[in-house]
Amino acid sequence: MNQRKYIVMRILIATDAWRPQINGVAHTLEATARAAKSLGVEVSFLTHEGFPTVGLPSYPGIRVALPGSREIARRIAAVRPDAIHIATEGPIGYFVRRHCLANHRPFTTSLHTRFADYIAARWPVPRKWTWRWLRQFHNAGCGTMVSTASLADELRSHGFHTVLRWPRGVDSVLFHPGRARDLGLKRPIFLTVGRLAVEKNLEAFLALYLPGTKVVVGDGPARAALAHRYPDAVFLGTKRDAELAAIYASADVFVFPSRTDTFGLVLLEALASGLPIAGFPVPATQDVVGAEPVAVLDDDLRAACLRALAIPRLVCRQYAENATWEASARFFLGNLVSARNFAREPGLADKAAPLFSPSPTSGRVGWGKCPAPRLRTQTPP
Repeated sequence: MNQRKYIVMRILIATDAWRPQINGVAHTLEATARAAKSLGVEVSFLTHEGFPTVGLPSYPGIRVALPGSREIARRIAAVRPDAIHIATEGPIGYFVRRHCLANHRPFTTSLHTRFADYIAARWPVPRKWTWRWLRQFHNAGCGTMVSTASLADELRSHGFHTVLRWPRGVDSVLFHPGRARDLGLKRPIFLTVGRLAVEKNLEAFLALYLPGTKVVVGDGPARAALAHRYPDAVFLGTKRDAELAAIYASADVFVFPSRTDTFGLVLLEALASGLPIAGFPVPATQDVVGAEPVAVLDDDLRAACLRALAIPRLVCRQYAENATWEASARFFLGNLVSARNFAREPGLADKAAPLFSPSPTSGRVGWGKCPAPRLRTQTPP
């Protein structure tokens, strides 16, 4: 009896966050794509590449695309995707969303950034206006994926219809305590990593009186002002891959002063490197560390930094080893399958759905009313 081999899914991800940007969104998408490929799923990206771009207001280092509808349609048609996921709300995301709605194509979205807080930090725009825009953008799709349970609850409180859980992972081979080296700095070393911008609340860390050395890795529009204001801190600029992993492993405490992040991949990278966390008791940190003894969260950030020095590095490492990109990719793919009512396709659901089904604790609320995808089949010789 012949057995059919199913090509489970060809996915197109539309994103404004892409190389050469260095941020958690671009990193998450690339890591998810690599893990999905190992599960037999093909992932393509529709990005700003090939379009004219302009600098983002108040953040000229980030450039956004000026896409055209015809080219967007051409690129989508060239991929022939079974599923379309819109990862960002910028011009690329907007034009792909418009194309999908005009052509009755189902799609999912994800929310990675607290735009209401970020915009309010720069301009006098009421948060409710931003939330209204975000709600209209995302509710047009089959579901909105978020990284944490608390963010899912927040979105539901703002009227988002279908919220799907998509946890994050970490490369525990790259980020490892064994990469530690002597940085030539006075210890203890208090490290922070990320984009240097007003919404990251970095001055809450840099203004602290702490022993040893404060080290900042990253770049952004606030770097020059911060370096001038805090000359005792060491600003290393942007670091990547093994060089970044070595800095993590060589520090003593990772300080996360942000109050507005949705997740913070840097937290998992630090923990995988054996680095305890010091931060404020806010959702981004609480969702990552929970009640585990790998962090000190306190409104007194200095006290948190000093108390975190006593946390065993091995405990941090063991905690992070449970967060893998393969597990993250399975959640992502399971959300796509479920959100598109994959089970409506007779004969295919039983074969493909179990591979990517989200766990009962995935935080899903509902799946929308999207048509089932038409997946291709192959019959082996």
